[in-house]
Amino acid sequence: MTQDARRVVILGQGYVGLPVSMRAVEVGYDVVGFDVAKDKIDRLRSGKTYIDDITDAEIAAALATGRFAPSADPADMADFDVAVISVPTPLRDGAPDLSYIEKASDSIAPYVRKGCCVILESTTYPGTTEEVVVPRLEAISGLRAGADFQVGFSPERINPGDPVYGLKNTPKIVSGVDEASLKAVAEFFGQLVDKVVPVSGTREAELAKLLENTFRHVNIALVNELAMYCHELGIDVWSVIDAAASKPFGFMKFTPGPGVGGHCLPIDPSYLSWQVRRTLGRNFRFVEIANDVNDHMPDYVVTRATAHLNTDRKAVNGSTILLIGLAYKPNSGDARESPAIAVAHRLADLGASLRAVDPLIPADHVPAGIEIVDCTEAEVTAADLVIVLTDHEVVDWPLLEQHATKVLDTRNRLRHAPGVDTL
Repeated sequence: MTQDARRVVILGQGYVGLPVSMRAVEVGYDVVGFDVAKDKIDRLRSGKTYIDDITDAEIAAALATGRFAPSADPADMADFDVAVISVPTPLRDGAPDLSYIEKASDSIAPYVRKGCCVILESTTYPGTTEEVVVPRLEAISGLRAGADFQVGFSPERINPGDPVYGLKNTPKIVSGVDEASLKAVAEFFGQLVDKVVPVSGTREAELAKLLENTFRHVNIALVNELAMYCHELGIDVWSVIDAAASKPFGFMKFTPGPGVGGHCLPIDPSYLSWQVRRTLGRNFRFVEIANDVNDHMPDYVVTRATAHLNTDRKAVNGSTILLIGLAYKPNSGDARESPAIAVAHRLADLGASLRAVDPLIPADHVPAGIEIVDCTEAEVTAADLVIVLTDHEVVDWPLLEQHATKVLDTRNRLRHAPGVDTL
């Protein structure tokens, strides 16, 4: 690939692919934003967004350049110089589901030509680029990776709703199946981000992504388990964490919560443990323990909620519970794998009447049986129990402090208010 390459295809227009598309248009590329979901393409063509980090105005501006073409037609991928695969990689029955990567590779392969570059961004286990993507591209195109075209891996580091770090100012790991491929990947992303971080191979880059999220997963599990024991011991876990965080070296602050969610933490560490078990026949014990702790945090929250209602001689069945926040993280409408949703499902199964305050979550992401309401004095006072699950800034916290009489706060947002019990 040469510096004058202009045509880029981004396969997958979700939380990862759409920001890459917008940035590539911004720096001057002609971009085909490809997605098999026709409803997404229709919305993009009409200038409408569906993710937190991209606005309607940004999509409209990209369309106005004439260099952004949303498409669900594979034929529109022809003559590309760079193709970036940014598709989901979910778990199915505990094993990685690479079907989206496989389908994306097969769809782009007929248009692979000499000198082009294909980059995988989807989070996956070490070896996927060279063992899954490359053979499919070569078999269909009749060309050889490295010799005829370039292939690399560059893991996404999108953090939805982050007001500080976006695509441009977050360092981007880049890798290739050979030196020429590494150079091509670095040249492309070097125009989109402030800093690229080259690594020695695609397997190292794939594992680096898994390490980043496994690190967070394990440390969150540590403080989640600590929170459970501190409650039984009568110790304020939040004071403990704040005290430890005063150390300027050798400690990084993590906080407990109702579990982990999003597109990374509930999934990525399991990719790593699956790969270790499959190839080495051993368990990645830290990951297995972290999974066990974090997966059961919604159950623990429900147990604590049940205990609160019991003190008022009330059962969960028939009680009105007001949930504050359904998204997996604050200031985002992203409900993917949200532990708040898991808590809601468990409470609903027990017969609770559920109402929720979350002005950011899309209506079609709200589970059946939950009524979205405004944060009003009437709603708060009518609830038998308020559970804080996601601490969006837009929530009226002073109103909750003034009118909520019984609160289980899993995020430590209302810890000094009367009638509040923290995790």
